[in-house]
Amino acid sequence: MPTTSPPVKTTLPRSPGFWVETWRRFRRRKLAMAAFVYVAFMGLVALFSPAIVGTKPLVCSYKGNLYFPALGYFYSKWEHPIFLIDRFRGVYPANLTKKDPESWAYWPLVYQDPYRRVRANEWPDLPANPARDTGSPSRYNWFGTTRSGVDVFAQMVHGTRTAMLVGFVSMGIASVIGIVVGSLAGYFGSWVDMLLSRLIELVMCVPPLVLILALIAILERPTIWHLMAVLGFTRWTGIARLMRGEFIRLREADFVMAARALGVPWYRVMYRHVFRNSLAPVLVPITFGIASAILLESGLSFLGFGTPPPNPSWGALLDAGRSNLNMWWLVLFPGLAIFFTVLAYNLVGEGLQEATDPRLRQAK
Repeated sequence: MPTTSPPVKTTLPRSPGFWVETWRRFRRRKLAMAAFVYVAFMGLVALFSPAIVGTKPLVCSYKGNLYFPALGYFYSKWEHPIFLIDRFRGVYPANLTKKDPESWAYWPLVYQDPYRRVRANEWPDLPANPARDTGSPSRYNWFGTTRSGVDVFAQMVHGTRTAMLVGFVSMGIASVIGIVVGSLAGYFGSWVDMLLSRLIELVMCVPPLVLILALIAILERPTIWHLMAVLGFTRWTGIARLMRGEFIRLREADFVMAARALGVPWYRVMYRHVFRNSLAPVLVPITFGIASAILLESGLSFLGFGTPPPNPSWGALLDAGRSNLNMWWLVLFPGLAIFFTVLAYNLVGEGLQEATDPRLRQAK
């Protein structure tokens, strides 16, 4: 009898998912990839700004205990009150040695402060920061100083945290509201769509700048969180309209109808089948919105209505340079930072649009 060989099992390679393919296509665009690296670098600068430049120790041993004074740059109450009780007055190098000879500390890479002027002999061989028009860039102050003697490089580094925070938090709020409203309007349709569409049109009629100026006039002490809240609650309309259109397009698709026929609950159909397939186009306006929020915050700070002092801001530095054009460094460095950051986010958004939209790929 002829012998038959057993069937050979062949395993087909698993096809890459949508997001893997999107990442591969995005990486082929060198300009968009360079912009993405720049955005990631700015995020790291914002996250580790107290370790890059500052006058407070990252960690120190004082009177037998460990403290992290540099966390006060993120939130003032995170700095332990013992340094206020012992009257350090923000000057740590001499006071640590004087009040506790056995103390030790690890310091930031650059000894400069974004809130105050560094005085002479605070740090070994470091002169006092020049003030007025004499604070041009030097080996001690890389980007120069303001009229009051505050280091511009320190304000630029810590201002990165303000810019990134405004962009991500405001668009995070806008994304959540826009995705929820657009999903409900697009999936259910009927009177739900009519009511939510009228709500979107109503919010679109309210200019964010007018709301921000009204909020500043009403509140006694406006903070950066108020600014982010106003931007978030007024910039979700574009995301909601795009999400609504995607849900309307996908709710009649074959795979959605099959899921409904199998008795899958509506909330599972929305999340697992429709939402995941409609999320990719929404990332593009979110990216553009972050750039727009950064630009708006810088413009408000330039006009004196943005981040309240003493919080460092790129727009506030531009405003300080406007009154004295001889201090060119107050205009050049913050202006370049705003320009390259907004450009980078726009390039990332354009790259995402080309990587996620098959029509653009076919046209190219």
